[in-house]
Amino acid sequence: MADSIRVGVIGAHAARGWGRGVHLPALSGLDDYRVTAVAGTSRAAAEAAAEVWGAEHAFDDAHALINHPEVDLVVIAVQLPRRDGLVAAAIAAGKHVYSEWPLALGARDATRFRDHAQAAGVRHAVGLQSRHHPAARQLRDLVAGGRVGEVLSASISYSLSTPEVWSTRYADLFDHTKGVNHLAVVAGHSLDMFRSVVGDFTELSATLATRIRRITMAEAGQEIEVTSPDQIVVAGLLESGAAASAHFMTGGPRGEGFRIEVHGRAGRLVLRSLDDSLVGPEFTLDFADGAGEPVRLPLSTPYQPLDPEVPPAVRNVRQVYRDLAHTIRTGEPCEPDFGTAARTHQLLDAIKESARTGARQNLR
Repeated sequence: MADSIRVGVIGAHAARGWGRGVHLPALSGLDDYRVTAVAGTSRAAAEAAAEVWGAEHAFDDAHALINHPEVDLVVIAVQLPRRDGLVAAAIAAGKHVYSEWPLALGARDATRFRDHAQAAGVRHAVGLQSRHHPAARQLRDLVAGGRVGEVLSASISYSLSTPEVWSTRYADLFDHTKGVNHLAVVAGHSLDMFRSVVGDFTELSATLATRIRRITMAEAGQEIEVTSPDQIVVAGLLESGAAASAHFMTGGPRGEGFRIEVHGRAGRLVLRSLDDSLVGPEFTLDFADGAGEPVRLPLSTPYQPLDPEVPPAVRNVRQVYRDLAHTIRTGEPCEPDFGTAARTHQLLDAIKESARTGARQNLR
């Protein structure tokens, strides 16, 4: 491999999208990487993207990018319904892979990707970057360090305002079969951050409800039926034995974002977001021990971002890339990787199964 890790980006649009808005600025701030190739939906789109991304090669065939000799790492920045075997193809070509979340439709496929990548000796990362938010990492370490004592319970809630008229580009969000609905995306990102702080669920019960049953597609003014849930409620136990709950709610004109509470024998820590952004909020962290009013905890020096001028979503994705570069060069593991994705998919599968059957699920 050359000194720089040569990157090929599938889904590198010239003007819009998560790749253009987040992956490009994240990569452009790192000396470890050089974008050498992009793939788009047409030759013209790919060439326009190549100019913006500074890539030497443009493809209208993602498989041609994957197999190009000047690509070491394949970044798959297209949504799950449009990946068409790209993760498996990149692994088979012996390329390192960074896949956006969700990795797959469920835990079985995610586990298969993990196992194949390990067998092929390729390094991998998945876009569950919220666990890298500095405030979430500080909360995790405070809990692990005993700031609240023995953890008795933990909870997470997240509310998101949503319009009633959407572009057809987002139609898959409302189809429970596509794998990119609120359960997969909203609950997936949120629960992975939550479990990085307090540990995994060992058992749970869940309820899924669809309260907004029809939405309008803006381009044609056409109403479509919603089959994916907008209310996701989970209750269970963690590895530590602590009780845990989660409620993810979307719909309505206003959301309040995140609230994570860790309640222990020696006190309570509460993490709140300042807006309802799913992947790019800023947080406040409060501690209360019964001696008075809650105290606002500043972000300690070890958690201060290396690039504070950069938006949170870009910072967190950039940290995934930093860790992935270290893994590629040293072979040491990092998270979030395909193993992280498999465990998060297992949790989401258990939520779906509990909601379908009414039975409590064991995740041990």
